[in-house]
Amino acid sequence: MLIWIVLIIIPMLFGLYAQMKIRSAYGKNVQIESRGRIRGAEAALAVMQSAGITDVEIVEVPGELSDHYDPTHKRLALSSDNYHGTSLAALGVAAHEAGHAIQHKVGYAMMGIRQTLAPATQIAASVSNLVLIAGILLISTSLGGTLLTFGAIALGMICVFQFVTLPVEFDATRRAKAQLVQLGILDQDEMPGVNETLDAAALTYVAAFVAALGSLLHILMMLSGRRDD
Repeated sequence: MLIWIVLIIIPMLFGLYAQMKIRSAYGKNVQIESRGRIRGAEAALAVMQSAGITDVEIVEVPGELSDHYDPTHKRLALSSDNYHGTSLAALGVAAHEAGHAIQHKVGYAMMGIRQTLAPATQIAASVSNLVLIAGILLISTSLGGTLLTFGAIALGMICVFQFVTLPVEFDATRRAKAQLVQLGILDQDEMPGVNETLDAAALTYVAAFVAALGSLLHILMMLSGRRDD
C-alpha cells in the first residue's frame, strides 16, 4: 500500500497541483497588460528575428495553452489569447515558443534527441495503458508477464522522452526571459509575472516525468514480484 501511495498517488497529486499552478499563474498574469502593449505574435517574431530566424511561420491556433513550436514544418503556433494578447503571460509564452525556434536553428542537442524520440514515444503512449491494464488483469499468467514487460518498455520510452524534455523546456524559458528584456519588449520590473507563468509551466513537465517514472517503477516491482513467486 505504501509503495502504491509513493509511486502512484503522490505523483498523481503532484501532477494535479502542477496543473492548478499553471492555470492559476496564467489566469492571473494574462490579465496584467504589458506597458509596451506588444502582441504575443509580434514578440515571438522579434525574438526570432534577433536570432536571424526568418523562415518560421507564426500561426494562431484554437484552445487555451495550446501553444507549441513544430520544428518539422517550422511553424510557431500560438493560442488566440497569446497570439493577439499583450499581457505578461502572453508575451512570456510567445517568447518561450520562440526560444524553441532558436534551439532548432542553433542545433540544440537535447531538442534533436527529443525529436528523434518523439515518433516512438507517441506509439508507446498510445498502447501503454491498454497493454498494462491487460497485463495486470492477466498477471498470474505467462501472457500477463509478457504484456507487463512490453508495458514497462513503453513506459521506459515515455520516461526517457519526458526526461529529455526537461532541459529543452528549461532552456527555452531561459532564452525567452533574456530576450524579452534585452529587446525592450518588457521592463525588468515586469518580469516577475513572466517568471511566475513560465516557472509554473515548467513544473508541469517535471510532474509528467515524475508520474511516468513512478508508473515505470511500480510495473518493474510487479514484474520482480512475479519472478519471486
